[in-house]
Amino acid sequence: MNKKFKAVFLDRDGVINKNKDDYVKNIDELEIIPNIEKSIKKLNETNFLVIVITNQSIINRGLTSLLNLKKIHQKIQNHLNDNDAHFDDLYFCPHTPNENCFCRKPNPGLLLQAIKEHDIDSKRSWMIGDRDSDIAAGKKARCKTILITSNFDLTNAVELIIKNESNK
Repeated sequence: MNKKFKAVFLDRDGVINKNKDDYVKNIDELEIIPNIEKSIKKLNETNFLVIVITNQSIINRGLTSLLNLKKIHQKIQNHLNDNDAHFDDLYFCPHTPNENCFCRKPNPGLLLQAIKEHDIDSKRSWMIGDRDSDIAAGKKARCKTILITSNFDLTNAVELIIKNESNK
């Protein structure tokens, strides 16, 4: 029997890069949070898949193009690669809240898709986000969850996860 993978699902805005009131619409507006690569590298080294799960309604709002969104994601991946880290996959929802889709957090659609496509054990996995909708999606997908706050960042969350793993 194949052993399923464990994963850490990361929200993008507010966890990997700084939130913007008017959205991150192009690479010039992207501000990667300092030292994020160190935390992601630790997850890579502890055999977690790192998968970004992000709502990006800027697409269906007509505020940016799919090409710009891909450039933003590639810039994040390049930054991580330059520091010996990486995310294993990225899923995004282009829908606005009014579209009531199953993939937009707080719904678990993107998480469930990633879990299926990557053969992930959700009970050994984590969802890290900075909004209640991230946490709700993680719980609906049966993952453990961590809420990022101004006093508890990704570095703290990764330390907690690694400590939890070493206590097993």
